[in-house]
Amino acid sequence: MNKGRWIYIGKKLGQLILSLVVLSLIVFFVSRLAPGDPLRAYYGDSVERMSQEQLQAAEERLGLNDSLIVQYGTWVGNAIHGDFGISFQYKQPVTQVVGQVYGNTFALAGISFALIFALGLFLAVFCVLHEGRPVDRAICKVGVAANSIPEFFVALLLVLIFAVSLNWLPYSGVASVGSGGMGDRLIHLILPVAAIVISHLWYCAYLMRNRLSDEASKEYVLMCKVKGLTARQTVYKHCLKNIMPSVVSIMAIFLPHLLGGAYVVEMVFSYPGLGKLGMESAQYHDYNMLMIVCLITGLAVILANMAAQIINEKISPEIKEKRGAML
Repeated sequence: MNKGRWIYIGKKLGQLILSLVVLSLIVFFVSRLAPGDPLRAYYGDSVERMSQEQLQAAEERLGLNDSLIVQYGTWVGNAIHGDFGISFQYKQPVTQVVGQVYGNTFALAGISFALIFALGLFLAVFCVLHEGRPVDRAICKVGVAANSIPEFFVALLLVLIFAVSLNWLPYSGVASVGSGGMGDRLIHLILPVAAIVISHLWYCAYLMRNRLSDEASKEYVLMCKVKGLTARQTVYKHCLKNIMPSVVSIMAIFLPHLLGGAYVVEMVFSYPGLGKLGMESAQYHDYNMLMIVCLITGLAVILANMAAQIINEKISPEIKEKRGAML
């Protein structure tokens, strides 16, 4: 690789590390300054029967008696060596607890992301091909209404209809008791994925629709019509290709919204994942667990945005040339 590419990679790594450091600082200090007793998460109700000497010994054992600066320095030193601490709630290394559930969140978010991307692009193309017609206006109104409903309400509505009333689908957990097959896991994913897709689909579809509509109004589209191409052929062969960098950027920007929605849905469906783990760690002041969940989430968002920029540079040479001029 040439010198410019090495500089580019170095800058990206520097941005990644700096972002994670800033995120860790914010989460560390905010979580510890929030009211609450982390000893209760570790010792339970027995903490009320401890003497002052026992409380001090317990804080020293968990590293809570030092100043916040010292605690953060200790955490960073241990984290560099792969030790992210012990979960106060589960009494296990946080990496071990996270390792048992992170795959569930990635499956939920990954399937939802793929469906929203595919359905959003389909809706965008359909609306542009029928722009201004009653079907386009109807889809826009329904989409805006669906996008305005919070994820938890959509999830509760789906549970009420398909789990309680019709008894067609399970409404909690990642698999049935005594079963861990792929088919059973997919069945448990139907309602959580549906809740995320319904709540977030129009957000992406609307942005894609507007971008595609702007592209379809350019002069070269008129030239394509003169050459005999239909509107459908022009959109699929030319317009979609030209807006793909924008579509990739839209999906990268959408990822934080998707993760936030997935975390809310996990709580409603008692779905064991990072979102449920993060909410419980915040509730029980499980500092070490909250740190690693926030860092994993932040890392996923940062990498998604970096990947989107790299893909854009591959698709659009103009972006790559501009980047080269800046180096």
